[in-house]
Amino acid sequence: MGNNDLCVVQNRIFDEISLGDSASIERTLTAQDIQLFAILSGDVNPQHLDAEFASSTRFHGVIAHGMLGGALISAVIGTRLPGPGTIYLGQTLSFKAPARIGDTLTISVRVTERDEAKKRLTLACSCLNQNGVIVIEGVAEVIAPTERISMPRSTLPEVRLSTGDNGLIRLLDHVRPMGAVATAVIHPCDFLSLSAALDAQAAGIIVPILVAPLAKLQAIADSNSLDISALRIEDVAHSHAAAARAVEMAANGEVGALMKGSLHTDELMSAVLASPALRTGRRLSHCFLMQTPSYPRPFIITDAAINIAPNLEEKADIIRNAIGLAQAIGVQQPRVAILAAVETINPRMAATLDAAALCKMADRGQISGAILDGPLAFDNAVSIAAARIKGITSEVAGRADILVVPDLESGNMLAKQLEYLGGAASAGIVLGARVPIILTSRADSRESRIASCAIALLLANHKQDQT
Repeated sequence: MGNNDLCVVQNRIFDEISLGDSASIERTLTAQDIQLFAILSGDVNPQHLDAEFASSTRFHGVIAHGMLGGALISAVIGTRLPGPGTIYLGQTLSFKAPARIGDTLTISVRVTERDEAKKRLTLACSCLNQNGVIVIEGVAEVIAPTERISMPRSTLPEVRLSTGDNGLIRLLDHVRPMGAVATAVIHPCDFLSLSAALDAQAAGIIVPILVAPLAKLQAIADSNSLDISALRIEDVAHSHAAAARAVEMAANGEVGALMKGSLHTDELMSAVLASPALRTGRRLSHCFLMQTPSYPRPFIITDAAINIAPNLEEKADIIRNAIGLAQAIGVQQPRVAILAAVETINPRMAATLDAAALCKMADRGQISGAILDGPLAFDNAVSIAAARIKGITSEVAGRADILVVPDLESGNMLAKQLEYLGGAASAGIVLGARVPIILTSRADSRESRIASCAIALLLANHKQDQT
């Protein structure tokens, strides 16, 4: 494609076209291409949209709609040969092989017949994948333009797919039958944290027990017209005492989850770490459960809030915790991508060495319940197309359920970029203690706070099922 092709769309009139003339375009197929075609056509066959269902079919995975390839042939005819002004008369198509996400398709047309009197052309059409396999072939009949057309290429609007609140609605519908989990809400002494607890109560997923100075709590409620009269309140002197009392309640089995209020994260985590009854053999770690319009399934980012620069042993626990979360949400054998800046081992990049060691630990059974691969760069962890272009053969690449980041800084930036620039919905939870810990930020949305509580309920219920 020349520079002019990016700016101008122009045709070739009938008299300029000879037998054997050809034109082509190249397109790498993405999941969003398939989703957009499904929206436009109304063809929501799960073979094209549901990875789990598609894996059980003869094609062993998602494939593109056949007519998506037909639309690409139309694009060559309408923009390249003959181009603008062409009138389509007919098109035959024969579907020879499936087109999959990540395939790079070359779509070509070639002139095989000319009808001078009627200004008609017969075009042989083909669509080949990156391996030279014929995906589609056929014949088009068109009337070629007789007047030259050259004009600036139209700028199309950016289209972004969004599920809106559907993900949260589905999550709430799933967890409500489990019953609400008793939750100690620690020092909710501002509007955001107090209203979040009341919202989660209204959603039917927690029974909040407020642990805070009573007078301060009542003042916040009164000034924001929040009714806390029916709630159990543990009156304590200050935030340190609130954290200690909430941890004591969790250790005694009075509550099944902890929820951070307006105290600092370090203050809460210190109280948890000081309680032998709440400790397990695992390192505490944080997971973001995220869903973004551009990725076909929910995924986990870890650790982006607790462990600043984890060593190899700590990363192993971070992965084990994330596997437990993935299994609790129904992913029985999650795919774990251990991220680094590159996908090759570099002795000067510690993250790549850790990734290789963690994968070997999984091979030896030291980390179980998942498929690990790494090091993987972010692009080939989430994009089948990127993985194929780089020649990566992996059960994880392009299909990761868990993204393990090298350190807190990279993880926190990745999660927030996805949320604020990528339209991702998120929920935050701390794992590794005997009860889940709901950890949200003051900047989190109401939906994110409710989703975090729903994940805590799911984990508490999953733990009961395993005992």
